[in-house]
Amino acid sequence: MTVFDQYRNLLFSIAYRILGSAADAEDAVQDSWLKWSAADRSKVADPKAYLVRIVSNTALDRLRAASARRETYLGPWLPEPILTSGEVPDVAPALLLVLENLTPLERAVFVLREAFAFSYDEIAEAVERTPESVRQTAHRAREHVRARRPRFPADRDRQRAVTERFFAAATGGDINTLMELLAPDVTLWTDGGGKVRQAMRPVHGAERVATWLAGVGSRPYEGVRPDQMSAALVELNGGAGVVFSGAGRVIATITLDLDDDGRVAAILNTANPDKLAAIRSGVVHSL
Repeated sequence: MTVFDQYRNLLFSIAYRILGSAADAEDAVQDSWLKWSAADRSKVADPKAYLVRIVSNTALDRLRAASARRETYLGPWLPEPILTSGEVPDVAPALLLVLENLTPLERAVFVLREAFAFSYDEIAEAVERTPESVRQTAHRAREHVRARRPRFPADRDRQRAVTERFFAAATGGDINTLMELLAPDVTLWTDGGGKVRQAMRPVHGAERVATWLAGVGSRPYEGVRPDQMSAALVELNGGAGVVFSGAGRVIATITLDLDDDGRVAAILNTANPDKLAAIRSGVVHSL
């Protein structure tokens, strides 16, 4: 195994958390490999630190470019879901969506500190800032994230149980059960990217969300009838999620974010075909 291959999974994990896109993360890793290949490695004292610096800055450059594109994105923008194995609490789609509120630098510092426990000195070297500047940036990022996330994230067993009940109620058109599961101020985010039919704005409130879900489950979607669709409960981004398929293709994914009381506070429905490539590939990421 080469030195780069030894750290490839780490580099993808960093890039994915910074970018929220598996495709962009793979590109960032490939760019990092090209820079690594061209480097004078006889002068590299710490290959891991060197590679983390390369991928962090490459991901930052890509995130800055992506931020401009996302401003003109049709409808809500959601992170790209991936299949995972094992507990990975810090890549939940709802958290990645919260990270969209950070500046690119805040996001990179938050990821390196909170997800990988790098020291402030190590992060400063990676993002080419002073340790004190990094410390302040990390503090701002944590405050932003804490203000938008539940204090007590749901455990895996509870999330899976709620997802199973939600899945059964949504596919069965059971509005009563949906209303029991949904928090009063629940928000449904649907990402079709303008390429498939989805709500162009977030849907707010339990009654409106339940009605929307029941309606979608009772009519054809992109030429696929409800009786032609299949759904599987899988592990997406470190937690339970649902993958919908039909007519030989992956149609959409759904993941849930729960509030402190275990009710569904947010539903993230990704249907943009461009964002389902990682699911179609069947590759399971160990992050």
